[in-house]
Amino acid sequence: MPKDAIKETLARVKKDKVSFVDLQFSDFLGTIKNSTIPSYNLPEALERGIWIDGSSIEGFARIHESDMFLMPDPSSYALLPWRNHETGGRVVRLICDVYKPNHEPFEGDPRNILKRVLEKAKKMSYEFYAGPECEFFLFKKDENGKITNQSQGNGFYFNLIMDESYGIKREIMEALEAMGIVTETSTYEVADNQHEIDIRYDKALKTADNTLTLKMAAKFIAHKHGYYATFMPKPFYGINGSGMHTHQSLWKNGKNAFYDKGDKYGLSKIAYQFLAGQLTYAREIAGVFAPTVNSYKRLTPGFEAPAYVCWARINRSALIRIPQISKGYEDRATRIEIRCPDPSGNPYLTLAVLLESGLEGIKKGLKAPSPVEENLFEFDDAKLSKYYITKLPASLREAMIEIEKGKIVREVFGEYTWGRYLEAKKEEWDDFRTHVTDWEVARYLPTL
Repeated sequence: MPKDAIKETLARVKKDKVSFVDLQFSDFLGTIKNSTIPSYNLPEALERGIWIDGSSIEGFARIHESDMFLMPDPSSYALLPWRNHETGGRVVRLICDVYKPNHEPFEGDPRNILKRVLEKAKKMSYEFYAGPECEFFLFKKDENGKITNQSQGNGFYFNLIMDESYGIKREIMEALEAMGIVTETSTYEVADNQHEIDIRYDKALKTADNTLTLKMAAKFIAHKHGYYATFMPKPFYGINGSGMHTHQSLWKNGKNAFYDKGDKYGLSKIAYQFLAGQLTYAREIAGVFAPTVNSYKRLTPGFEAPAYVCWARINRSALIRIPQISKGYEDRATRIEIRCPDPSGNPYLTLAVLLESGLEGIKKGLKAPSPVEENLFEFDDAKLSKYYITKLPASLREAMIEIEKGKIVREVFGEYTWGRYLEAKKEEWDDFRTHVTDWEVARYLPTL
């Protein structure tokens, strides 16, 4: 690490009167991992890193190759607002990259995986920008700390509801602002107790860092108020689930490479090829952007979650939508919105496979199909076939089959992480497959 960056970071720590430093990274399932050090150990961490046992981290390393170390990224420096009211000194967060003992980046570190794909884009002269819309539920805890997970699906979308959750969302947004993260909007979502906070569009690595931080902030602040924040895709049967619609664009030489004022949709040839790549490979990357058993309870027709692989401008049942842009902002704001990801996964891996599939579309010069503006939820199989529209996988098992026979995830993850990911997800599917659910008990073991 450059000595100037180390000197500047240590000066900030002294100025902010920091006592402890949370060194954070994520496993490939999207779980935040944390190692706290006293601030007097930070100079060593910045110069040489902090050693960890990689064999204890999901998807990282086998027991005989477990030694790894964390290298903090000074650009991620942020005081943790929800911890700095505590006694014992202030706490700062630094997001880390994971390295092997030979000082090479660990190929299975999700942040490094995204960096590798971003480097591919850079070699093609592109920068990847993204902005997620993170949906989640807030559930109040009872006096025993039990979560009261209730929702009526009453259609509160965009309503001004001045309940306790309104204040919690405001506090989350204020905390993120204090950490240098700009949020765009906060809304009440379609279902009761369901909410959304949108992060400002930015370079993809920063966006992934910010998404991970948003999920952390939501959970800590909700807990402080006696609530539980969950990014589970589908907590309830028959009620809308939580998605993470992700806006994307490529920039080249300081200009939006997706914009063409002469096109009907305002899209350039590059944008159409990128879009075509994501449609072409949507089925084989689904197990990354929708990574849990529960994800596929959300990706079913009828609840605004796109299950059909096509694109449109206005049609919100399509997998990819082209948002309309305010006049005069077209050259900056033209983008594509992919609506199938959910917030349960790892944001680094989600952005990595989305970018890789889009770049593949550009490399191969893929042609986008015609847009479909009709309500896809009303299409039968014959009509879907007529328009050459395929569906996303219907289960995690089907998604893993697609990953196993496909190429995108394997190339993005690398051989070792690809194998470990399949192993972990197959185990998750087997646990679900063999579990006896309440639905089965109610259906097959009725009470008299």
